[in-house]
Amino acid sequence: MAGRLAGKVAIVTGAGSSGPGWGNGKAASVLFAREGARVCCLDINLAAAEETAGIIADEGGEAFAHTADVADSADVKAAVDAAMDRWGRIDVLHNNVGILALGGPVDLDEADWDRVSDVNLKSLFLTCKHVLPVMEAQGAGAIVNVSSIAGIRWTGVPYVVYSATKGAALAFTRSVALEYAARGIRANAILPGLMNTPMIVEPLKDTYAGGDVGEMIRIRDAQCPTGKMGDAWDVAHAALFLASDDAKYITGAELVVDGGLTCKVS
Repeated sequence: MAGRLAGKVAIVTGAGSSGPGWGNGKAASVLFAREGARVCCLDINLAAAEETAGIIADEGGEAFAHTADVADSADVKAAVDAAMDRWGRIDVLHNNVGILALGGPVDLDEADWDRVSDVNLKSLFLTCKHVLPVMEAQGAGAIVNVSSIAGIRWTGVPYVVYSATKGAALAFTRSVALEYAARGIRANAILPGLMNTPMIVEPLKDTYAGGDVGEMIRIRDAQCPTGKMGDAWDVAHAALFLASDDAKYITGAELVVDGGLTCKVS
């Protein structure tokens, strides 16, 4: 298949959707494949990863599903080994997985702090730990990490561990970018704003509108300068750009995808 990722191999974490519709990782996986990549669809939910891989196969692309807890080093290594066994290289690592827990420092449960920190931040460390040696041996590679505007702004939702880990993801990305810049490896971050994806429904519906999902979406849409939240494809197209050779001279960058929300005075 021709395209901006022709001949490349990509690992996408969080490649399954957490509910009906299109999550960021699902959309990115399919878009990468449409642009010629062979995709390892990695998710803790194997059925969700298999759904994404099935969409790619139905469209004539090449992908396989692999289950892993990205906060577990052995699981991550097994996924990287599986991609290497199948295709012999890894050109793109797209760290898309993320979870949230509501609460500030006082009311957030310590176990929730640890789990969100492991999934949102430790996962970046572990995937890079196992993928970077492969990319360094190749002399090339692109890492695209999904952060959030919550890492740089107060969004009105009290989820201190989500904000803290997404902010830390930016520092992590910059560190990797500079350490590996001379070795042909790029690392960049995407900061989505308010997005209409399956991830927001269960964790946030009670916070916004007492369980009324339609009202929650209306409120969040109204917060955006464009009058509407973004969607998974907006993040996927940003990831495609940063993963491709179109961004060959871009590293350590933070690409905000928020419809202008962070330009507002809050």
